[in-house]
Amino acid sequence: MLATIKEIKKEYDELVKTIKHHMDLYYNQDAPEISDYEYDQLMQRLKAIEKDNPSFVTEDSPSKIIGGTAKREAGVKITHNVPMLSIEDVFNKEDVKAFVNKVHAVHPGALFSVEQKIDGLSLSLRYNKGDDGKMHLIMAETRGDGLIGEDVTANALVIPDIQQTLELPYDYLELRGEVYMSHEAFERFNETQEKLGKKIAANPRNLAAGTLRQLDPEITRSRGLKMFVFNIQDGPAELRASHCNGLDELEKAGVKTVYHRLCKNADEICDAIDEIGNMRENLEFDLDGAVIKVDNILWREDFPAGSKYSAGHIAYKYPPEERIVVMDEILVDVGRTGKLTFTGSFHDRETGKAARLCGTSVSRATLHNQDYITQMQIGIGGEYKLFKSGEIIPKLNGCVKAPEVVYTTPSVCPVCGGHLVREEDTADIRCINPTCPAQVRRTIAYFTSRDAMNIMGLGDTLVDALVSEGYLKDYSDIYKLGQHRDELIEKGIIGKEKNTDKLLGEIEKSKENDPVRLLTALAIRNVGKSTAREIMKHFDNLMDLTKVTVDGFLQIPDIGETTANDLYEFFHEKSNLRILETMQNLGLNMTMEKDEDASDKLSGMTIVVTGTLPTLGRKEAEELIVKNGGKASGSVSKKTSLVLAGEAAGSKLTKAQELGIRIIDETEFLELIK
Repeated sequence: MLATIKEIKKEYDELVKTIKHHMDLYYNQDAPEISDYEYDQLMQRLKAIEKDNPSFVTEDSPSKIIGGTAKREAGVKITHNVPMLSIEDVFNKEDVKAFVNKVHAVHPGALFSVEQKIDGLSLSLRYNKGDDGKMHLIMAETRGDGLIGEDVTANALVIPDIQQTLELPYDYLELRGEVYMSHEAFERFNETQEKLGKKIAANPRNLAAGTLRQLDPEITRSRGLKMFVFNIQDGPAELRASHCNGLDELEKAGVKTVYHRLCKNADEICDAIDEIGNMRENLEFDLDGAVIKVDNILWREDFPAGSKYSAGHIAYKYPPEERIVVMDEILVDVGRTGKLTFTGSFHDRETGKAARLCGTSVSRATLHNQDYITQMQIGIGGEYKLFKSGEIIPKLNGCVKAPEVVYTTPSVCPVCGGHLVREEDTADIRCINPTCPAQVRRTIAYFTSRDAMNIMGLGDTLVDALVSEGYLKDYSDIYKLGQHRDELIEKGIIGKEKNTDKLLGEIEKSKENDPVRLLTALAIRNVGKSTAREIMKHFDNLMDLTKVTVDGFLQIPDIGETTANDLYEFFHEKSNLRILETMQNLGLNMTMEKDEDASDKLSGMTIVVTGTLPTLGRKEAEELIVKNGGKASGSVSKKTSLVLAGEAAGSKLTKAQELGIRIIDETEFLELIK
């Protein structure tokens, strides 16, 4: 029986209320109650109703807002009014003095501003005078390539340090500053990510950059970005006559400006550099140097440094910091391929706490492999130099005091007690037990991931729980979970009845995936998505691979000796064959579907898709490339044949232009495969 319009409207109103509730929990409170999959299902139903009933839609519909703010288009390109160029780096005080002498040779009375160089990302802010007599923020733009950036105004409006209005008597003003993330906000984000079983961020700068480019301003708001203004790009002469005075006037108007100090000569400048360097340990943000600028902005053009760099500026980069640390523990982990990884845990010899380097606390560093450990004489109680510069990952930089005993890899796997082998001609040591719990967790999580079998809702955290409870021991067990439905609901491992059935439905649906996805999901070393696709071009059924010799694999284009051996070993290992046969019996699709429209028109070509195409989605374009015999790649290199570029193509387009690679649009691409 068809629902009445009244019933549909009632369902719609309930959906709006429910989705907004979960938006608030996710974006504002960091306390989601439902999975991303469940949220997406709610939103899809809402959009379906709106499509059939456009009169229901209001401006504050969840489909129109993200976290309570109107949507915007990502990647809108903006040409800068004033180029946002880089600053030329110097690495010693002699170069600083040479710069000062060069300036004084032309302008003997020149003054200089010495400022903190914050490790963030540049943002330019444009203000216009409004009818109310105040200056209003009309545009915020990222640096991009220095000439063209991205419009991120919607996100800038939710950063507290960015003033939306200025009570200044000017018609136009353009300011440039640095957006950054504090150490506290960065650590808080990573703690949340770890609790949710999601990927943690590498460093505050990268996280700040990614946050500023989010589609949803509420994500930007929640992550606590901050900003200092460090330059007046354009504006009245009275603000530009003296850089330091201009920043001081902005500060009075409520603009948060970078720490700056006015200096007369090289000695004062060097003192200021040292002063800023001594601040680093106590700052809430990362510094990657000190900037020296000619204070008179108009004079800067008399000292050009090439098309890449801002005139009249240099940046002094501090020498790498080092601390002496004492090794407390050596942690061994096992990756999804069985490879052992080593991490050193240590404390600062002087303070007894985590070492402070470049404003961050460091208590761990990778130890790479046994050869590195032996060479560096790493062991419990040993003392080592710890090195960190800018964004470089902390690493040990020499042994100061050798330990009594240099660490050696255990004879058996630290997780399962299985046999360990060292690979020939490498420093890699692996656990070769395919049922090792450490590998099972990671391999199953990879098996279910988006690029593999794409089982929505079965993420890392749930995989860990199901492995711990004994439900998952290998891939095939995923497809036996339905046999334990009632027990899973009773224990609440997946959730209540509704959530459990949704996940079981997704698992059942994944059985229909093509064998390329299944081969990718098996996590065979050196066999990713593109390699799996190439392999399955030559076989009708995945199980045919169990009959192929090493030489047979070598006949496949792009398959080298190492990959051929990896494939042979996997498809001739008894435990793997048992899992494959079980999955086949459980109904997983092993047969390649023949595509009548396939061609070899792009044979031998590697094509990169970038930007937003007029009619094709990126995945759709990549599928057409593969369907017509080409290889779809995610990165531009000298091996790239073509770049298919759309709107907001970004860095891939720039790299292609630098390498002289042919760039085509969607129309040309469709002509190629016509």
